[in-house]
Amino acid sequence: MPVFIALGSLLTTLLGGFVAMRFRDYRHLILGLAAGLMLGVVGFDLLPEALDQQAQQVFNVPAVFLTFVLGFLVLHLVERSVTIHRGHEHEYAAHSHIHSHEQGVGIFAALALVGHSMMDGFAIGAAFQAGNTVGGAVAVAVIAHDFADGFNTYTITSLYGNNRRRALTLLGADAVAPVVGAAITLAFTIPHHVLGLYLGFFAGFLLYLATADILPEAHAEHPTQLTLACTVAGVGFMWLVVGLAA
Repeated sequence: MPVFIALGSLLTTLLGGFVAMRFRDYRHLILGLAAGLMLGVVGFDLLPEALDQQAQQVFNVPAVFLTFVLGFLVLHLVERSVTIHRGHEHEYAAHSHIHSHEQGVGIFAALALVGHSMMDGFAIGAAFQAGNTVGGAVAVAVIAHDFADGFNTYTITSLYGNNRRRALTLLGADAVAPVVGAAITLAFTIPHHVLGLYLGFFAGFLLYLATADILPEAHAEHPTQLTLACTVAGVGFMWLVVGLAA
Protein backbone atom coordinates (compact mmCIF):
# COMPACT_ATOMS: atom_id res chain seq x y z
CA MET A 1 0.00 0.00 0.00
CA PRO A 2 2.61 2.69 0.92
CA VAL A 3 4.65 2.00 -2.22
CA PHE A 4 1.55 2.18 -4.41
CA ILE A 5 0.52 5.49 -2.84
CA ALA A 6 4.06 6.84 -3.21
CA LEU A 7 3.59 6.48 -6.96
CA GLY A 8 1.30 9.52 -6.62
CA SER A 9 4.35 11.48 -5.44
CA LEU A 10 6.23 10.28 -8.50
CA LEU A 11 3.51 11.65 -10.78
CA THR A 12 3.18 15.04 -9.05
CA THR A 13 6.98 15.45 -9.02
CA LEU A 14 7.09 14.89 -12.78
CA LEU A 15 4.13 17.25 -13.18
CA GLY A 16 6.02 19.94 -11.27
CA GLY A 17 9.01 19.51 -13.55
CA PHE A 18 6.77 19.70 -16.61
CA VAL A 19 5.25 22.96 -15.36
CA ALA A 20 8.76 24.34 -14.80
CA MET A 21 9.56 23.58 -18.43
CA ARG A 22 6.31 24.78 -20.00
CA PHE A 23 4.36 27.31 -17.97
CA ARG A 24 4.09 28.91 -14.55
CA ASP A 25 0.85 30.90 -14.58
CA TYR A 26 -1.11 28.72 -12.14
CA ARG A 27 1.77 27.43 -10.02
CA HIS A 28 1.03 29.90 -7.21
CA LEU A 29 -2.45 28.44 -6.68
CA ILE A 30 -1.16 24.89 -6.50
CA LEU A 31 1.58 25.90 -4.07
CA GLY A 32 -0.91 27.79 -1.91
CA LEU A 33 -3.11 24.70 -1.73
CA ALA A 34 -0.13 22.46 -0.98
CA ALA A 35 0.95 24.70 1.92
CA GLY A 36 -2.54 24.55 3.40
CA LEU A 37 -2.61 20.75 3.15
CA MET A 38 0.75 20.53 4.90
CA LEU A 39 -0.28 22.89 7.71
CA GLY A 40 -3.45 20.88 8.23
CA VAL A 41 -1.56 17.59 8.42
CA VAL A 42 0.89 18.99 10.98
CA GLY A 43 -1.75 20.50 13.26
CA PHE A 44 -4.62 18.03 12.94
CA ASP A 45 -2.91 14.70 12.44
CA LEU A 46 0.86 14.35 12.76
CA LEU A 47 1.39 16.00 16.13
CA PRO A 48 -1.68 14.41 17.81
CA GLU A 49 -0.69 10.98 16.48
CA ALA A 50 2.93 11.46 17.53
CA LEU A 51 1.83 12.28 21.07
CA ASP A 52 -0.34 9.16 21.14
CA GLN A 53 2.63 7.03 20.08
CA GLN A 54 5.18 8.67 22.39
CA ALA A 55 4.10 10.39 25.62
CA GLN A 56 7.52 10.61 27.29
CA GLN A 57 8.77 13.99 28.52
CA VAL A 58 12.32 15.30 28.62
CA PHE A 59 12.93 18.02 31.21
CA ASN A 60 9.20 18.77 31.38
CA VAL A 61 8.83 19.07 27.60
CA PRO A 62 7.17 16.30 25.52
CA ALA A 63 9.87 14.47 23.58
CA VAL A 64 7.71 14.72 20.47
CA PHE A 65 7.89 18.52 20.56
CA LEU A 66 11.67 18.37 20.89
CA THR A 67 11.93 16.28 17.72
CA PHE A 68 9.37 18.59 16.09
CA VAL A 69 11.63 21.60 16.66
CA LEU A 70 14.66 19.53 15.65
CA GLY A 71 13.04 18.63 12.33
CA PHE A 72 12.35 22.31 11.63
CA LEU A 73 15.93 23.30 12.45
CA VAL A 74 17.56 20.45 10.52
CA LEU A 75 15.84 21.39 7.27
CA HIS A 76 16.68 25.06 7.87
CA LEU A 77 20.36 24.17 8.34
CA VAL A 78 20.34 21.97 5.23
CA GLU A 79 18.94 24.82 3.15
CA ARG A 80 21.57 27.22 4.46
CA SER A 81 24.33 24.70 3.73
CA VAL A 82 23.50 24.55 0.02
CA THR A 83 23.57 28.37 -0.11
CA ILE A 84 20.24 28.63 -1.86
CA HIS A 85 16.67 29.26 -0.85
CA ARG A 86 14.25 27.70 -3.29
CA GLY A 87 11.76 30.55 -2.89
CA HIS A 88 14.28 33.07 -4.27
CA GLU A 89 15.19 31.39 -7.51
CA HIS A 90 14.79 34.62 -9.50
CA GLU A 91 17.90 36.00 -7.82
CA TYR A 92 20.01 33.48 -9.69
CA ALA A 93 18.43 33.86 -13.11
CA ALA A 94 20.55 36.88 -14.00
CA HIS A 95 23.84 34.94 -14.03
CA SER A 96 25.27 35.32 -17.52
CA HIS A 97 28.53 33.40 -17.09
CA ILE A 98 28.06 29.97 -15.55
CA HIS A 99 31.20 28.10 -14.47
CA SER A 100 31.61 24.42 -13.69
CA HIS A 101 31.63 24.99 -9.93
CA GLU A 102 28.31 26.84 -10.25
CA GLN A 103 26.88 23.89 -12.15
CA GLY A 104 28.02 21.76 -9.23
CA VAL A 105 26.06 23.95 -6.81
CA GLY A 106 22.91 23.35 -8.88
CA ILE A 107 23.53 19.60 -8.87
CA PHE A 108 24.20 19.55 -5.13
CA ALA A 109 21.01 21.50 -4.42
CA ALA A 110 19.00 19.14 -6.63
CA LEU A 111 20.50 16.09 -4.91
CA ALA A 112 19.49 17.58 -1.56
CA LEU A 113 15.92 17.68 -2.88
CA VAL A 114 16.23 14.05 -3.99
CA GLY A 115 17.29 13.06 -0.47
CA HIS A 116 14.40 15.04 0.95
CA SER A 117 11.98 13.26 -1.41
CA MET A 118 13.25 9.88 -0.22
CA MET A 119 12.43 10.97 3.32
CA ASP A 120 8.96 11.90 2.08
CA GLY A 121 8.42 8.33 0.91
CA PHE A 122 9.80 7.00 4.18
CA ALA A 123 7.34 9.25 6.01
CA ILE A 124 4.43 7.78 4.04
CA GLY A 125 5.48 4.25 4.94
CA ALA A 126 6.10 5.12 8.59
CA ALA A 127 2.77 6.93 8.86
CA PHE A 128 0.88 3.88 7.57
CA GLN A 129 2.55 1.84 10.29
CA ALA A 130 0.87 4.22 12.76
CA GLY A 131 -2.53 3.68 11.11
CA ASN A 132 -4.45 4.22 7.89
CA THR A 133 -5.80 7.60 9.01
CA VAL A 134 -2.43 9.21 9.66
CA GLY A 135 -0.97 7.41 6.64
CA GLY A 136 -3.63 8.81 4.32
CA ALA A 137 -3.25 12.33 5.70
CA VAL A 138 0.54 12.30 5.33
CA ALA A 139 0.24 10.87 1.82
CA VAL A 140 -2.07 13.72 0.75
CA ALA A 141 0.36 16.33 2.08
CA VAL A 142 3.44 14.69 0.57
CA ILE A 143 1.85 14.14 -2.84
CA ALA A 144 0.71 17.78 -2.92
CA HIS A 145 4.04 19.34 -2.00
CA ASP A 146 6.09 17.05 -4.24
CA PHE A 147 4.77 19.16 -7.11
CA ALA A 148 6.92 21.98 -5.72
CA ASP A 149 9.88 19.62 -5.32
CA GLY A 150 9.70 18.61 -8.97
CA PHE A 151 9.37 22.22 -10.07
CA ASN A 152 12.34 23.30 -7.97
CA THR A 153 14.56 20.36 -8.92
CA TYR A 154 14.29 21.18 -12.62
CA THR A 155 14.49 24.96 -12.09
CA ILE A 156 17.51 24.97 -9.78
CA THR A 157 19.48 22.55 -11.96
CA SER A 158 18.78 24.62 -15.07
CA LEU A 159 19.44 28.02 -13.51
CA TYR A 160 22.98 26.98 -12.63
CA GLY A 161 23.87 26.22 -16.24
CA ASN A 162 23.22 22.48 -16.39
CA ASN A 163 21.81 21.20 -19.67
CA ARG A 164 18.29 19.91 -20.14
CA ARG A 165 19.32 16.25 -20.10
CA ARG A 166 21.01 16.62 -16.72
CA ALA A 167 18.03 18.55 -15.33
CA LEU A 168 15.65 15.84 -16.54
CA THR A 169 17.86 13.11 -15.07
CA LEU A 170 17.77 14.76 -11.64
CA LEU A 171 14.03 15.31 -11.99
CA GLY A 172 13.62 11.59 -12.65
CA ALA A 173 15.71 10.73 -9.59
CA ASP A 174 13.59 13.07 -7.49
CA ALA A 175 10.41 11.43 -8.80
CA VAL A 176 11.57 7.88 -8.00
CA ALA A 177 12.98 8.77 -4.56
CA PRO A 178 9.62 8.71 -2.64
CA VAL A 179 8.86 5.22 -3.97
CA VAL A 180 12.27 4.01 -2.77
CA GLY A 181 11.72 5.62 0.63
CA ALA A 182 8.31 3.98 1.02
CA ALA A 183 9.72 0.59 -0.02
CA ILE A 184 12.39 0.79 2.70
CA THR A 185 9.69 0.83 5.40
CA LEU A 186 8.38 -2.53 4.18
CA ALA A 187 11.57 -4.18 5.45
CA PHE A 188 11.00 -3.45 9.12
CA THR A 189 8.43 -2.24 11.66
CA ILE A 190 9.27 0.91 13.59
CA PRO A 191 8.69 0.61 17.40
CA HIS A 192 5.84 2.81 18.61
CA HIS A 193 7.97 5.06 20.80
CA VAL A 194 10.45 5.62 17.95
CA LEU A 195 7.62 6.13 15.48
CA GLY A 196 6.16 8.91 17.62
CA LEU A 197 9.50 10.72 17.69
CA TYR A 198 9.87 10.35 13.92
CA LEU A 199 6.37 11.67 13.25
CA GLY A 200 7.17 14.70 15.39
CA PHE A 201 10.43 15.19 13.49
CA PHE A 202 8.66 14.98 10.14
CA ALA A 203 6.00 17.43 11.34
CA GLY A 204 8.80 19.94 11.88
CA PHE A 205 10.00 19.26 8.34
CA LEU A 206 6.55 19.90 6.90
CA LEU A 207 6.03 23.06 8.93
CA TYR A 208 9.31 24.50 7.67
CA LEU A 209 8.51 23.62 4.06
CA ALA A 210 5.05 25.16 4.29
CA THR A 211 6.00 28.40 6.07
CA ALA A 212 9.56 29.10 4.94
CA ASP A 213 9.52 27.77 1.39
CA ILE A 214 6.17 27.10 -0.21
CA LEU A 215 4.02 29.97 1.12
CA PRO A 216 6.61 32.66 0.32
CA GLU A 217 7.08 31.17 -3.13
CA ALA A 218 3.32 31.02 -3.72
CA HIS A 219 2.93 34.72 -2.90
CA ALA A 220 6.21 35.98 -4.41
CA GLU A 221 4.82 36.97 -7.80
CA HIS A 222 1.09 36.54 -7.26
CA PRO A 223 0.09 38.00 -3.87
CA THR A 224 -3.58 37.42 -4.56
CA GLN A 225 -6.53 36.66 -2.33
CA LEU A 226 -7.18 33.59 -4.45
CA THR A 227 -3.82 32.11 -3.41
CA LEU A 228 -4.71 32.73 0.24
CA ALA A 229 -8.10 31.15 -0.32
CA CYS A 230 -6.39 28.03 -1.70
CA THR A 231 -4.26 27.81 1.44
CA VAL A 232 -7.29 28.10 3.71
CA ALA A 233 -9.10 25.52 1.57
CA GLY A 234 -6.16 23.13 1.98
CA VAL A 235 -6.28 23.47 5.77
CA GLY A 236 -10.05 22.98 5.77
CA PHE A 237 -9.79 19.93 3.52
CA MET A 238 -7.32 18.24 5.86
CA TRP A 239 -9.59 18.98 8.82
CA LEU A 240 -12.42 17.27 6.91
CA VAL A 241 -10.24 14.29 5.99
CA VAL A 242 -9.05 13.75 9.56
CA GLY A 243 -12.53 14.28 11.00
CA LEU A 244 -14.18 11.79 8.66
CA ALA A 245 -11.47 9.19 9.13
CA ALA A 246 -11.55 9.28 12.94
